[in-house]
Amino acid sequence: MLKTLLTRAVILVILAGGSEGFGQPSAGSPDPSPVQSPVQSMVQSMLNRYCVTCHSERLRTAGLVLEGLDVTEVPAAAAVWEKVVRKLRSGSMPPDGVPRPAPESYRAAAGFLVSALDRAAVANPDPGRPTIRRLNRLEYANAIRDLLAVAVDGSALLPADDSSYGFDNIGNILSVSPVLLERYLAAAKKIRRLALGDSRSAPIVERYPIHKYLMQSQRQSEDLPFGSRGGIAVRHPFPADGEYVLSVQFQRNSRDYIRGLRESHELDLRIDGERVALFPIGGERRGVSSGIFSTAGVGDPAQEDYERHADEVLKVRVRVEAGARLIAVSFLQHADVPEGPAMPPMTQSEYFQYKGGDPAVGAVSVDGPYNVKGVGETASRRKIFSCYPENGPKEQEEQVCARQILSRLARSAYRRPVTDEDMDILLDFFAAGREEGGFEEGIGLAVERVLIGPEFIFRAERDPEGVTPGEAYPLSDLELASRLSFFLWSSIPDEELLGLAAEGKLSEPGVLEAQARRMLADPRSEALVDSFAGQWLFLRNLRNASPDPDVFPYFDENLREAFLRESLLLFGSIVREDRSVMDLLNADYTFVNDRLARHYKIPGVYGSHFRRVELQDESRRGLLGQGSILTVTSYANRTSPVARGKWVLENLLGTPPPPPPPNVPALKERSEDGLVLSMRERMESHRANPACAVCHKVMDPLGFALENFDAIGQWRATDGGAAIDPSGELPDGTQFNGPAGLRKALLNRREEFVGTFAEKLLTYALGRGLEYYDVPVIRKLLRESEPSGYRLSSIIVGIVKSTPFQMRRTLKP
Repeated sequence: MLKTLLTRAVILVILAGGSEGFGQPSAGSPDPSPVQSPVQSMVQSMLNRYCVTCHSERLRTAGLVLEGLDVTEVPAAAAVWEKVVRKLRSGSMPPDGVPRPAPESYRAAAGFLVSALDRAAVANPDPGRPTIRRLNRLEYANAIRDLLAVAVDGSALLPADDSSYGFDNIGNILSVSPVLLERYLAAAKKIRRLALGDSRSAPIVERYPIHKYLMQSQRQSEDLPFGSRGGIAVRHPFPADGEYVLSVQFQRNSRDYIRGLRESHELDLRIDGERVALFPIGGERRGVSSGIFSTAGVGDPAQEDYERHADEVLKVRVRVEAGARLIAVSFLQHADVPEGPAMPPMTQSEYFQYKGGDPAVGAVSVDGPYNVKGVGETASRRKIFSCYPENGPKEQEEQVCARQILSRLARSAYRRPVTDEDMDILLDFFAAGREEGGFEEGIGLAVERVLIGPEFIFRAERDPEGVTPGEAYPLSDLELASRLSFFLWSSIPDEELLGLAAEGKLSEPGVLEAQARRMLADPRSEALVDSFAGQWLFLRNLRNASPDPDVFPYFDENLREAFLRESLLLFGSIVREDRSVMDLLNADYTFVNDRLARHYKIPGVYGSHFRRVELQDESRRGLLGQGSILTVTSYANRTSPVARGKWVLENLLGTPPPPPPPNVPALKERSEDGLVLSMRERMESHRANPACAVCHKVMDPLGFALENFDAIGQWRATDGGAAIDPSGELPDGTQFNGPAGLRKALLNRREEFVGTFAEKLLTYALGRGLEYYDVPVIRKLLRESEPSGYRLSSIIVGIVKSTPFQMRRTLKP
């Protein structure tokens, strides 16, 4: 709480509009000490002249007191000095309109303070103390995948995790409630059933729906056959060898009519690539139909019944062996070229009413199993049953095999060698299950115990014996292995990493770095893309964005998915190709399919497949030109320079503004004479209120630079009938024009951007918020990664080798 209050206080001071008293030394400010060095004297004089007047003991502007700080004892007030350094380097203190030090004075003062703070951090490192924390639902699902070879949907098994500092893996907010414990118990039972199979499984129905606004005019997935259109591909876990009923439901319009039945079509249903059914559908006439948009009255009863229930025949009963199988449903794509002019794109509203065109899949359902014949060999069973009792005294052989199976699983699940106590507990569960239902039932019950055990669900780091309160100590190799695997993979360590840790070799020089680079090259590092980038860049918010269909009638789910895929592919290319993180701002390439290419007006792109393209338009370079970022920083019916400016300040420059005051007035949409105001004119009217101008004068100029992009990222030249003015400036007075100008201004502040990126990544890696004593680590990361051009691997390896990642502090007295 104190850190948050101090942060807000310093920001409020920097953004404060008043200038009374600036430029004159405070009467109570100490003169430079005669024992100070020339640089110290300069810094002390700067402080007295430009800062102490407002931040005195008497005024305490924004709750910050700089009066009485001694520059010869910088480490004694490190928390305050780190905030001063941040503002000196951004050039945003003192506020505009008052006397300011010369630029060289800013640099000299910041350099002196940084040197003093960094020396103190080396002499007395404080690695912090992450709390015990449970696995979030992504980590839980990934751990199940790697432990048992079972793919589960964490969001379906467990409730959403809370977030703090921008991420959902922060230890002190990953609480445990009685309801959550019940969900873990239910999840363990379901996962055990999927992993081992269940010949006694009762039939259940699982349904896989498709969003009603997803246009299915092309091949939807790489898992669907070439020459197909629309549909869905899902991996369904079949619990036993038996018969299952697969059924397909079509999309319907607003009056419950199935679309696309005027012409005949063929629906292809496959399991693991093999066709199990080819359904003819459509083209039947049973009387007069109602209008295409279902507004021309009611048709003949037989035709009405057909157009509402035609998909009820799309069922097939097939025998399927247990295990995860790929179900693929799609339409055969006919090569016929329709006569007449091409139909223009539909709006959401039109599509919701329309019942013509081509049919589209609405959902696929799996019902079963029936007539179960046992449980065959599956990937998960092969993963679990490393042995199977066949010879010798039955009970003794089963006990030996169970010990082998459970010790191996527990070692991976608990991320450490198992103890005798661990094995006694698991073998007790095995014995209870074996008595009830035999060997496999015993293994199943013990697996459930592994999955609900605190050793699996929680990540705990224990203080070694003999350390004093407040002392920093190195983590054990096993704890280090867990930190590394959950950082890069959001999952448990693999056998190679765990083996090195168990042997005490992971912390040897060069070994930890080699493992980090190996793990970055592993496909499991995709979790770093989805989880870290998805949260840092607010990409997860995209699913909740709801552009107004009256203002943006052509926004659909295809575009939403394309926005998300583009940004994740860009970040993924930085990871896979080990590029500089500066490319996130300045990449001259992106990834598009034809839907996104049309939106961006990029020619020559066809099909639903995403491909890498070179950007000719400088305004589209990097994150600032991507529809995902521009959409999540807009309102439903208009852009928001405030939200976009805040996003730049918070996520790219690391200087978030304070929260808005209560009762903020709404923007005026029209002038006094009734004319529609442009967004800049609305914001200028809003900033006429001094209380509003305090924050907006910093955020708005950054957002105005992106005003040529509308609320869904399309380029425009006018707003409200007036030409858009995309000019702005940074807090230090640097001027720019448009997204290309803003990008170049940010590139000139590379240390601020890379430092912010490193702060976010270190927060994610540690699972805790950063404190003032972590800032020297960020500066070290910048220095060490600069020779490589700030390659991502340099920053990640620097984090892995850093003090807060490799060490922990005991509780202070």
